[in-house]
Amino acid sequence: MLYQITAFLLDIVAGLLGGACLLRLYMQYHRVSFNNPLGRFVFALTDWLVLPLRRLVPAWRRWDLASAIAAWLVVMVKFVLLFLLAGQTSRMSLLPVLSLIGLLQLAVSGLTMLLIVHAVLSWVPGASPMLRDVVARLADPLVAPLRRFIPLIGGVDLSPLAAIVLLQVAGMIAGSVLGSLIR
Repeated sequence: MLYQITAFLLDIVAGLLGGACLLRLYMQYHRVSFNNPLGRFVFALTDWLVLPLRRLVPAWRRWDLASAIAAWLVVMVKFVLLFLLAGQTSRMSLLPVLSLIGLLQLAVSGLTMLLIVHAVLSWVPGASPMLRDVVARLADPLVAPLRRFIPLIGGVDLSPLAAIVLLQVAGMIAGSVLGSLIR
C-alpha cells in the first residue's frame, strides 16, 4: 500500500514537472509566446531545471534540447525512486530505455490533454481569447493533417477526436513495451 501511494505521488510530481518541461519544448518549437499566464507558469515551474542544462546542452535548430533532457531526467528520477522502493536495483541498467518510454507516455498524455482543452475551449463562448489562441496554436499542428481526411460532419470537426484516438493507441503501445521491460 505504501508503495502504491508513493508511486501515485511520484507520478503526479513527475507528470507535472516533466509535462511542464515538454510543454516548454513544444511551445518553443512552435514559437508560441510565453507572455501569457500559461507561458509564465511553465517558465516558473521549469527554469530551475532547464536553465542550468541549457549551459551544457545547446538548442538544435528549433528544438530546445535542454527542456527535453530535463523532462527525461525527471522521468528517470521517478523510475530510480520506484526501483529503490521496490528493491529492484538489479534493473537499474534498464533506466535510460524505461525513462525514454515513460517520456513518450508523458508526451502522449500531455498532447491528449491539450486536445481535450482545445475542444472544450472551442465550445465555451466566454473563454479567454489569449488562452484560446495559445491552445489553438499548439493543437492545430496535431489536427491539421487529419482535417484533410476527415470532413466536417454536421458542422462538427471530428479531427481532434481522431487525434486523441491515435494518441491513445500510441500510448497503449508504449505502455505495453514498458510493461514487458519491467517484468
